[in-house]
This record gives sequence, structure tokens and C-alpha cells, in this order.
Amino acid sequence: MEKAASAIGVAGESIPSPQQWRQKGEMLSLNGHQIFVIDEGQPQQPVLLLIHGFPTSSWDWAPLWPALREKFRLVSMDMLGFGFSDKPDQRNYTIHGQADLFEALIRHKQLEKLHVLAHDYGDTVAQELLARQNQGVGAGHWLSCCFLNGGLFPETHRALLTQKLLLSPIGSWVNKLAGFKQFKKNFSSVFGEHTKPSDQELSDYWAIINTNNGKHIFHNLITYMRDRKQHRQRWLEALQQPICPLALINGSVDPVSGSHMVSRYQALECQLDYLAELEAIGHYPQVEAPEDVAQHYRAFIRQLEAA
Repeated sequence: MEKAASAIGVAGESIPSPQQWRQKGEMLSLNGHQIFVIDEGQPQQPVLLLIHGFPTSSWDWAPLWPALREKFRLVSMDMLGFGFSDKPDQRNYTIHGQADLFEALIRHKQLEKLHVLAHDYGDTVAQELLARQNQGVGAGHWLSCCFLNGGLFPETHRALLTQKLLLSPIGSWVNKLAGFKQFKKNFSSVFGEHTKPSDQELSDYWAIINTNNGKHIFHNLITYMRDRKQHRQRWLEALQQPICPLALINGSVDPVSGSHMVSRYQALECQLDYLAELEAIGHYPQVEAPEDVAQHYRAFIRQLEAA
């Protein structure tokens, strides 16, 4: 029997369970891989592409989905190695490769103009995609980009100890020894004090992560932290001279990329057309405070429409 929805999202709507979320989507063959894609809305609506973070999936957007669906055609996918998509056991996962998959999706769906909303690892993928937009070689045409908490700059990304160990030469052994108890502790630690995930939500996240034997590749996926250092200048310049308006909606008490990341963003003179700092919220604002995120995102879009 299918589990009931696990929590309440925007406007009191039930959040679909992982099984229900999977049923809402489809599997597409993109760049030689089977990728889970979810696409809801009307053809005449503006397109919003949502890019999830590490180590989760497109299900991160479920609490926010109903509020955004009112205005947008929503398109998201589980990146390679995440969620319900293929999870090859290889050490060559790259941000550029994930960006290639998103561009394949954009072309497959024939998305001509789109807004982008990204989080965490997805912020870095969005930076690479934005760099391509700035060069005039990207798929589709971006109308805006909004970042939630993420490691936009390697110097401000305060990685958890577990992440550092996974990236090390002993990463595969650390991965084998890690289980649900360790995941629960680490994952909950980046949430706000009063907005931590419930036991049911943690179990749901863990189930999605383990789909297709996914936990075994944590130490492979974590190599994105090296990508951030290698391509820092390219991805910084993408934020300093973008072709479209940029926004930040950021949980301030996030120990990984909280208020200190916003300060660095401003110090580096990156373009910032809209800023919302959520004082008591941690690393997952779309899960912890979906109504606040929806309110600020709508305000950002109204600002663009009025310009």
C-alpha cells in the first residue's frame, strides 16, 4: 500500500509522498541516461525550471510546487546520480555534465524562454548554465535566475565533516559505513532550530536517496566540491555580468551557506536584483518555509514584470 503524503506544504496542501511524486513524472532518455522528469502546467504559462541540490532530488520542490504552479509551467528533473534517475557507479560526475543534461532537457521540451530557481548543488549547475547563457551558447533564453542557499563561492562553503571525508581517499569506506542514523544527524543539522524535518520526512528522503542503490555513490557525487574550486572564476563572472536579473532567497542560520554567503556575494559585487534573508531558516528554505519562499519569489517576478 502506498504511504500517505508525509507533510503539509504551502496553503495547507498535502505534500505528495515520494511514490506519488514519482507517478506525477516520466522517465526520459537524455544523453544516454534514464532521467526522471516532472513537467506540470499549461503551454501558455511562463516556464520555471527548478534545479535541486545534494544529496536529494526534485522532491525538494514539492512543498513549494502548488504555489508556483498557479503562475508557471514547472519543469524539474532528478540529476544523474540522484532521486529516481540513473545512478552509475563512477567517479566522473561533473557540474558540466549535469548542465549538459539540463540543456538536453530544455531542447527536448523545446523550452524557448524560461525562469530558473536553484538550490545548493543546483546553484552551481545554474552558474555553469548561466555562464553559457552569457556566452550566447546556452539552450533556451533565460529571463531570470533565483538562488536559494548554496555554495556559490568555494571560499564561503562550509562543508560538513562527512562531506570532507567523502571527498577524501577514504571516501568509499566512509560511505559504506554511513547509515540512516548518520544521515539523520547530518541532514537535520543544516536546518533551522525550529524547522527541522520530521522522522517521516527523513525516512522519505532516505528512501529516495537509496532508490537504484543510490547511497553507494555519495563519494562519487561529492566531487562537485573540486569543480567549484577549479571553475571559481568562470562561475563568479557568471554572477557579476549576467544576461538576466538575479535574486537570492537565503536561510540565514544555515551553517553551510547562510548569511556569510550573502555577505560574500555582495562583497564580490555580484548582480543582485532582489534579496530576501530568512532569519530563522536553515539550508532548505523551500522545505522549512515554503510560504515565505513563495511570497518572495512572487515579489521578485512582479518586480521584473513591472520593470
